Order: sequence, then C-alpha cells, then structure tokens
Amino acid sequence: MTLKFFKKIAVVLLMAITYYNCSSEKEQTPQEIKVHTFAWKGLNAYYLWQSSVLELQDNYFNNQNELNSFLAAYDSPESLFESLLNRPTDRFSWMVEDYNALENSFQGINVSTGMEFGLKRYKDNDTKVYGYVRYVVPNSSAAINNVERGMIFNAVNGTQLTDTNYNSLLFDSNANLNIELASYNDGNPISNGTFINLTKEQVVENPVAIYNIIPENGKKIGYLLYNQFSSAYDAQLNAAFNFFKAENIDELIVDLRYNGGGSVKTATYLGSMITGQFDEQVYSKEVWNEKVQNAISEDRFLNYFTDEILNFDQNENIVLQEPINSLNLTKAYFIVTGSTASASELVINSLRAYIDVAIIGTTTVGKQVGSVTLYDSDNLTKTGINLNPNHTYAIQPIVLEISNKDNQNELLGFTPGVTLPGVEIAEDYGNLGVLGNKTEPLLQRTLSYITNGARANVMQSVGEYSEIYNSKLATPTGNNMYVNLKK
Repeated sequence: MTLKFFKKIAVVLLMAITYYNCSSEKEQTPQEIKVHTFAWKGLNAYYLWQSSVLELQDNYFNNQNELNSFLAAYDSPESLFESLLNRPTDRFSWMVEDYNALENSFQGINVSTGMEFGLKRYKDNDTKVYGYVRYVVPNSSAAINNVERGMIFNAVNGTQLTDTNYNSLLFDSNANLNIELASYNDGNPISNGTFINLTKEQVVENPVAIYNIIPENGKKIGYLLYNQFSSAYDAQLNAAFNFFKAENIDELIVDLRYNGGGSVKTATYLGSMITGQFDEQVYSKEVWNEKVQNAISEDRFLNYFTDEILNFDQNENIVLQEPINSLNLTKAYFIVTGSTASASELVINSLRAYIDVAIIGTTTVGKQVGSVTLYDSDNLTKTGINLNPNHTYAIQPIVLEISNKDNQNELLGFTPGVTLPGVEIAEDYGNLGVLGNKTEPLLQRTLSYITNGARANVMQSVGEYSEIYNSKLATPTGNNMYVNLKK
C-alpha cells in the first residue's frame, strides 16, 4: 500500500473527529485524558469492528463534553482501550506503553535472555508448569551459558513454575533468572539439580535462522527455518533464496513452527520467492472497516505477487530495492505448530490458491487478521504533526481481515491432513532433536512425506497437550500481523 492510500484514510479520520475538535474552548480535551482520547480516536477511525461497538460509533456522543465524561470514567488508558474492543471475537488488539520497544520488536530486537521456550502443564498435574527450550539466539546470555534446544526447566529463582506464577517469575522486570533444569519424565519433569544463571538484555535476532540443502533420494531439498516476518531482514531472506536458486533445488521445506507472524509485505515477498510465475497476480485481499473501504478504490485492498523488494523508511526514503530471487516452484512444504500464526498462515493460505501446499505438524493458531501501529498525533502516524511528546503510548488495533484470491481463510487454523494435505504430528518434548538436521522428528517426517507420501513410515505422534504460553508471546509484537501506515 502506498503513502497516498493512507493520506486518503487520514481524510476519513479527520472527518470522523472534526466535530469534536471544533468544539468550543471550554469543551477541549482535559490533559489527564489525552491518552484516552487518542485511543478512542484511533479505534473510531481504523478499528475493524468500529461499527459494532456502540461507544465507537460516530454519532454516539453529542459533543466533546459527553465524550470527555465517558473517557474520564476509566482510570487508565489500558482499561478504556480494553472496554472498547469487540471481545471475544477480537483476540489480538493491544496497547503498549512504550512504542520504542514495540518498534524494536518488529525488527527482531527484544529484551531477553536469548532462550526461546514454550511452557506446558505437567501431564499429571495441571497446575504445575515446565518450560522446554525451542532454540537459543546466538551471542545471547543463553548461548554464552550453554543453554541448548531440548533442555527442560521447571523452577526459576528457586520456585516451582505454576500456572499462576510463571508470568511473574519469567517475564517481570527482574533482569536475572536462575533456571533449574529437569529430566522430562514423560511430561512430569523431575529436577536434576543443575542450575543456569541467565541475564535479560537487548537481543538482536536474525529470523532467517537456518537454510541448507538436504540430499534425499536423489533430490536436492532446500530447508529454511524462518522465525519472524521482519522487514529488517528481507535482504537476508532473499539471499537464502538466492542460495536455493543457485543450488537448483527440487523441493522446498519452510519451517514456520515458531513463527508468530509479522509484516504482510514480507509475507508477500516470501510467497513471491517460492513461486515467481505469478508476478502481478493477486496474492491476498484485505477487508477494512466501512469508513476506510468507502474512502478509496477497491484495488487498494489487494496485495500482489511481485518480482522486486522495495522497502521504505517512515519518511518514504528507499532503504532496500533489489530483484526477488524466485524459485518458480509448483509445490511447497511447511512445518507448522500451535505457534504458527498470522503472516505465516497468510503465506500458506495465499499460495494454496496457486500451487500444491502440504503442511506437517499440528493445527496453527487461526489468526487471519492484521493490525497497524497508531500514535498520538494529528493523523495517528509517528511522523504526523503534533506527535504528543508527553508519553510513548501506541495502540495496535486489528484493522483488517485477510484472505487469499479465492476469498478463503481458516479462522480455526490449518490442520495437517484435514485443511490441507499433510501429516499431523506434534513435537516430542522429550526428544526435540536438532533443528535443520534431517533426523529432527518433524523434518524427518516431512522428508518422508516428500519421498513416500502420507502413508509411509508412520511415526508415533506425541500429543501436543496444554501449551499455555511461549516466550515470543511475551514480546511487544506477539502473534502479530501488521501493515505500516507509511511504506
């Protein structure tokens, strides 16, 4: 989407709030509810369900004083924001107090130990919780202290993890974590007396984590582990596909098992890298609220396959422009789990309308909606005039629903062998294997599927029971799919 697109939307916003801004002097917004007012204005202009929430409808308040009284009844911007959301339909909108941390997170920069993990309940005790290490970010505290994928931990700072304390023990402001390792014990971990001290610090993660070639049955199979759709690493993603292209691979496996999403634009680039033969055809369709839809032409809501990466900064300066390395494949294989969401699902959904797609793993999240970052300025962008210097609040409301060219999406997620061809198999938390190694269970099953189909070498599928949280969800971005107000 272009800058012109969002300038047109800004007109919609201004029309929506002009009445209140033109009130008499005594009706102007009090300083103590400035953030509340910003949150209301942002939702009133862009929120996907704006017309369904009574207090967000344009004619609900007669004047600014009435709106001010409504806003002042809430003791915090967060409580107001939450009250205006269309729950439970909307599972994903949120507000942040520090947009600098949010912006960093979009670029793969978070305050972390570098240990990415999932949290699960004990098999025989649903209040006790343990963590399993998914992977470790290079050069982080976890890497320096020899944390490895597959490690199990059940206590932090001397306290057993439970479903009521894991948040305070793992995700509070305490910079130092002492984790106690445990043996898996068939899902009922037993502490083994080993402790590791970790420190939270700013960690920069390249989401293009692994890419290599796996020779299998006379074929060259490309493998990519990709952990976030971050535009800051579009060049690295394109370089991985240049490697695959130079190697003339026969098949491609894209491992999205821990990828909670990110940029819609980057998702379009990835789809264009996998294919290439559909340049300028419709990749995905977006539906916004009625106010936005009525302001601009229909084609502005379409995203297209492309043969070029073209990225801009917030001032519309080009920061990356290069041809896309396309493979022209007619089929692709994806590894997925219950942590695969939003932009990851978008790639799978968009490609299935054009090529054969198979998925191996477990049911994905089912997040087919996207958001924007809105700031407290005249046009709700960070570069807008009168950006409020007194706070760093931003809101990340859901503003669009997205589908493929055939208007398909899967609100309940993609299930292997049901929604799409493939094999349903969960990770074995007692034997996670090495990511990118052909003996790793999910990758091994994918290779078997490519070679022999769904009926060959059926492996025992371990139940993916009661995963309650993971470290990626604790970052400012979480399972987010987003578009930018300026591109």
